[in-house]
Amino acid sequence: MLKQDQGIGMTSQRTRDRMITRLKAQGITDERVLDVMKMLPRHLFMNDDVLASRAYEDTPLAIGYNQTISQPYTVAKMTEIVLATKIPVRRVLEIGTGSGYQAAVLSMLIDRVFSVERIAPLQNQARERFYQMKLNNIRLKHSDGSWGWEEHGPYDAIIVTAAPEEIPQNLLDQLAPQGRLVIPVGDKNNQTLRVIDRADGHYEETVIETVSFVPLLAGQA
Repeated sequence: MLKQDQGIGMTSQRTRDRMITRLKAQGITDERVLDVMKMLPRHLFMNDDVLASRAYEDTPLAIGYNQTISQPYTVAKMTEIVLATKIPVRRVLEIGTGSGYQAAVLSMLIDRVFSVERIAPLQNQARERFYQMKLNNIRLKHSDGSWGWEEHGPYDAIIVTAAPEEIPQNLLDQLAPQGRLVIPVGDKNNQTLRVIDRADGHYEETVIETVSFVPLLAGQA
């Protein structure tokens, strides 16, 4: 069980409460998501004490290695979409562990989270955070995210936190029947958040909104 870190100043519970009020105003309605994000200490997922003081602002922040932690609204929106899948969501694959914040949010709502990261130092930092927070239902793999993680599939949902220019077929293939893929797609100048639902023998795609993510890169680092 995660012990809530109260924080002080710009990381205090009052600051987190303001973040939740803002998320509600932006259209986030799932109380499960809001409750988790209210409790989870986002500032502990920063690699820089200066940036930690900005953890509850609605903006992406640098975490090193040319990567970012997504803004709270984006994390909340993508999580809310995952939870709205037609089937019970018990197993989720995340592509792009990054700081570990998105995986941590998911782990408090879903039975098993599998997360792939291509940058080994980021993955190691995330693993240590999960250990300190006793988030024991997250499994990590150092790999090219476009390959997915076939060994543990199929997945009720897959969430991607970096943008490919085209949707990787491997991820579509690893969706369970009636499963859902939530993914930003496009180049650095034009990206949209898309939802792909695996229906009977085909995929149904919905465009949600314009977004801005780091690119989904091939290989390992």
